[in-house]
Amino acid sequence: MSILLSFHKSILEEIHDPATSDLLVLARGLGLRRIICTLMQIYDSKQSLILLLNASPEEETAIGDELGIMGCRRPGLRIVGYEMGKRDRQDLYKNGGLISVTSRILIVDTLQSDIPTELITGIIVLHAEKATALSLEAFIVRLYREKNKAGFLKAFSDQPEHITSGMSPLKNIMKELQLRRVHIYPRFHEDVKNTLETRKADVIELYQRLTEPMEAIHHAIVQCMTVTLSELKRSNKTLELDDLNIESAYFRSFDAVVRRQLDPVWHKVGPRTKQLVGDLATLRRLLTYLLSYDALAFHAYLETLVASNTTTATGAAKQHQSPWMLTDAANVIFSTAKRRCYILTAPKPTASVPERQVIDVDDEDAWAALDEVHGIIVSKSRDSGKEKEKKKPWIPDNMSPVLEELPKWDLLADVLQEIEEELMRQEAVSTRPPTRGSNTVLVMTSSPRSSTLVSEFLGEMDGTAPKGSRGRSMMERKLRTYLYWKGENARQKQPRHQQPPHFSAPQPQPPSQPEGEISEALKKKDKTRQERSANRRRVRGGAPLVVAPSKPAVVDPKLESRDDADVIAAFLASQPSDLLVSSDADALLLETLLLSEAEMEYDTHYGLVPPSQTVVVRAYTDDTDDQILAELQPRFIVMFEPNLDFVRRIEVYRNSNPGMGVRVYFMVYQLCCEEHKYLAGLRREKESFEKLIKERGSMLLPIFEDKHAGKSDAVIKTISTRLAGGRKELSTVASQVIVDMREFRSTLPSLLHASGLLVVPATLTVGDYILTPDICVERKSIPDLVASFNSGRLYTQCELMSVHYKHPVLLIEFEENKAFSLETVAESAKSYAKPTNKYPAKKSTGPTDSDRAPPSVQSKLVLLTLHFPRVRIIWSSSPYGTADIFNDLKANAFEPDPNRAIAIGAEEDPEAGAGINAAAEELLRCIPGVTAKNVKYVMSKVGSVRELCELDRKGVQGILGVEPGNACYDFMHRGDRKKGVV
Repeated sequence: MSILLSFHKSILEEIHDPATSDLLVLARGLGLRRIICTLMQIYDSKQSLILLLNASPEEETAIGDELGIMGCRRPGLRIVGYEMGKRDRQDLYKNGGLISVTSRILIVDTLQSDIPTELITGIIVLHAEKATALSLEAFIVRLYREKNKAGFLKAFSDQPEHITSGMSPLKNIMKELQLRRVHIYPRFHEDVKNTLETRKADVIELYQRLTEPMEAIHHAIVQCMTVTLSELKRSNKTLELDDLNIESAYFRSFDAVVRRQLDPVWHKVGPRTKQLVGDLATLRRLLTYLLSYDALAFHAYLETLVASNTTTATGAAKQHQSPWMLTDAANVIFSTAKRRCYILTAPKPTASVPERQVIDVDDEDAWAALDEVHGIIVSKSRDSGKEKEKKKPWIPDNMSPVLEELPKWDLLADVLQEIEEELMRQEAVSTRPPTRGSNTVLVMTSSPRSSTLVSEFLGEMDGTAPKGSRGRSMMERKLRTYLYWKGENARQKQPRHQQPPHFSAPQPQPPSQPEGEISEALKKKDKTRQERSANRRRVRGGAPLVVAPSKPAVVDPKLESRDDADVIAAFLASQPSDLLVSSDADALLLETLLLSEAEMEYDTHYGLVPPSQTVVVRAYTDDTDDQILAELQPRFIVMFEPNLDFVRRIEVYRNSNPGMGVRVYFMVYQLCCEEHKYLAGLRREKESFEKLIKERGSMLLPIFEDKHAGKSDAVIKTISTRLAGGRKELSTVASQVIVDMREFRSTLPSLLHASGLLVVPATLTVGDYILTPDICVERKSIPDLVASFNSGRLYTQCELMSVHYKHPVLLIEFEENKAFSLETVAESAKSYAKPTNKYPAKKSTGPTDSDRAPPSVQSKLVLLTLHFPRVRIIWSSSPYGTADIFNDLKANAFEPDPNRAIAIGAEEDPEAGAGINAAAEELLRCIPGVTAKNVKYVMSKVGSVRELCELDRKGVQGILGVEPGNACYDFMHRGDRKKGVV
């Protein structure tokens, strides 16, 4: 465990007091987890109950391990999960200690009084930036403060960028968490600055230029992003999109910002705007993949983009294509990306082959004679070089592999060579090894995929090869896999297009000569038809009108990829089946994986590799990187890609280990989005902290009122005035709502509690909310409503509610900032104009598109109301509106009974089987319309099977419902119908 630095100690001195509640906003990478673990170690005791909220499973594991290293092992951090029973949780809470629990479990346990709220010593909340009025954390704090005023609450956040959007975001977080003190520690804080600048690491900045093809692709992608963003602003002039620029588009949060801006009018925007929003995310990913993927993987990803943009999942042509793919910049992206991998040349005629060979032979003889005159003996090396350049048998004849490597690979190889030379120099100079740190080299990358790629390159690197071709063997292996993939895709598409396999094969096919002329003619006709259809698609797709119809920039990427696939498929068709992969591809793949794992796990001599020969390649994560640095203690760190958080972690690591020299190689691509993104992230964090400091200086602290002060008003609301003679009777039961356990995923229970209702959690079989003994509510959001209609679950739910409750209600709830409408403008924009005789309507020749379309949600709702006339539908614009509706429905009504609500519809009722004839119950279960969920209800309505059979059709429907009642009645009276009695 690393030691605490001086600014860590000053932070702990400010927030460790259990009599205060605080919010700490710390810059990322400065050791937030170390502060939290130290604070939990201070509070660790069997006499105290400390709850940890909002921790992910990975964070729970890491915090538990770090607490174990610090000495908190008996019992340490206990994790409460869904597999733990109610009794076990109660015993765990009573024993005290450090407990990590999810928000949903804690809410239910608090409402059911399974946890002694008044005995909680304190709550530690992670990711405080997520606390809003609708979050579960705000609900927990409200319940916590109702019964416990003395306990503390410590909230932590290392995401200042998330606390700067909206009006007074810092004040809102402190209001919802009921906090009054906030501590802000950016990197430029005086204590942090003085501490980290005491000892600095030896940083070597390495700026690498992109290759010319990568620069062309990078410039074209930025150009496409600029065009897409300007088009988005032009088509949505009413929205405030001026703050959106290319610099902000580098970050992943840009997609969420754009979607948040468009959410209120998302139902009004057309498919073109939605396509533009998705294209911005795709182009941002392309910028990242260009710098982290190898050339073949990047080209394959582009081909999948083209395929998904032109055809739908069903194979039909896609109507709304991405506009950026119709630009000249897109053509640059696709063509240059292919040239980074290979170059396809047209097959030479057979007559020119001998002439070309004679020229090559003469050239070789001339070079050999010149070398012999100068006395240079290089024939051997030339022969070996020629053997190396000899084309592999699995590469098509007209394909010249380029296999461009990422520039940073050579830079990384040079850095590792320099580190090795430095280690050898240190060993020669000093007689004893350094006491602090190890010689293990730590290489950090941006993603696990980049880590895998770097590991493959280092494992297969040829140190003797010239720069730019050190990873040739790895790239050739990837090219072989790529060709197999392309060939398999072409084989799957071949029967659909009915193309002959010898379309562009280098070898002629004599047997097919009689039909050759016809097939060539048909081929030419089909090609002309395809070109015409491509031009029609281009105009319909909304291409700029200034583009000439003969310009090939629109169609080239698609046609080129198809031609490539045809060439590869034709070549593979003319070669043995096991050229690229054996007949059993799965077995070969499994064998390759096992061999690679064996090579990675074990050394040749089954021994430990010395640290000086070990290179650890790892992706950036969260605060777990601090633990990795503390365990490995590397003296050489290579940042393969820039990361602002890890720079701070290295600073903390260097100052936590005095006397140890640390050298950091900081690698970044120059004049590209990687450098711009790093600088923009640094600037965004600085501006966010400045806004928080400014808001804290002018913030009005909220005053928290006591919720028990208005208790008399709640009692008055429960007075029932429905008694005869105007007599009033005071109800002793508080106004309550029974809520199903699964509903605590939503925000409605929190708002119901905030409105003054008592929320009673229960496991309900019928309904989601029980408002009164007669009113049962099934809540559906719009996506849930559509899914319930498609699966048929809503029909069963309405059927059960109609059987067991007098007033079944279907609540359709919309989101607060979205449209209060089930259909978009495009769907509702129908022509209601009166037809005139000037342009008579055309006669319909068949079913229209609207007839073939699946039924809409509105039509399904109409059918639902026809089947269940007693089901009432309530439309709510937001969860806030739902809370007001529930309060109005509960006015002057009796309170529901939780035990009865749980028993309704339950399959297993222990008290229901007392004194019941088991054989009669088994017979009743076999009758159509009677299920395991309603059999207890039927038995409570009728005394025997005979009594059920003597009921008329309306009586059976009154017990079972309309459809089940008809099925049951028809089954019981089938014989009477045959005799003509019924």
